[in-house]
Amino acid sequence: MAELMLTAFIQIRILDIIDILLVAYLLYALYNLIKGTAAINIFVGIIAFYLIWQIVKAAQMELLSEILGKFISVGVLAVIIVFQQEIRKFLLLMGTPNFINRKSHGLFFWRTTSENKDNLNVDVVISACQQMANQKIGALIVVTHKHELEEVQQTGIYMDAEISSQLIVTTFYGDNPLHDGAIIIHNNRIQAARCILPVSRRTDFPSVYGLRHRAALGVTEQTDASAIIVSEQTGEIAYAHRGRITPNLKAEVLKSILEKEFKKD
Repeated sequence: MAELMLTAFIQIRILDIIDILLVAYLLYALYNLIKGTAAINIFVGIIAFYLIWQIVKAAQMELLSEILGKFISVGVLAVIIVFQQEIRKFLLLMGTPNFINRKSHGLFFWRTTSENKDNLNVDVVISACQQMANQKIGALIVVTHKHELEEVQQTGIYMDAEISSQLIVTTFYGDNPLHDGAIIIHNNRIQAARCILPVSRRTDFPSVYGLRHRAALGVTEQTDASAIIVSEQTGEIAYAHRGRITPNLKAEVLKSILEKEFKKD
């Protein structure tokens, strides 16, 4: 028995080991590409489905294996449809000159986002929210975690500005052409303004909430970002995270939530 195992081990070529390592790294790179988005849940689901199919085949459950095999046979087409935005981003990066040396991508081009330090100048955000609440200036502020929401940023106006309460309040002031939509804060900088967010399609959405709240709920349902809403009608502050909205927050309560959510290194 020991001799058979040794013979089988010797028969494994160096290329086989390289093949396994490359596949493992590609899966890891794909995870980095989609982490923090709704696509990560789909990706995990596909992997789980494939593993179940392999277990069913190994157990020789022919009928169930045949049914699952039919789904696997069209898996490539399904993956292209589901991950079309991620695939488009991947191909765009490949076609970008000097993509290997780009700072944001590190040594390997498929590292599409820099590592988020999860830091946030909470006092600046709270000060801006208080001012806007007192003046009943409607606002929608999205703060990212791991994923910087590049697709959402592309719908707005690129800024890449240092975060400040004056800039946030001015952006949402009624006469400012950037006041519609959301601002995106990533790595403690205002990356974009006037951004269009995905809107939640929940049928049980409270009628007292407006479009800003529905948009905040939508982006937190589909990504790991958090959103702060200031109501234009009432001046109330609300906080959305993981598809849930906490309404009517006092400034000190929101500050406590943000400090817990965005711990500084």
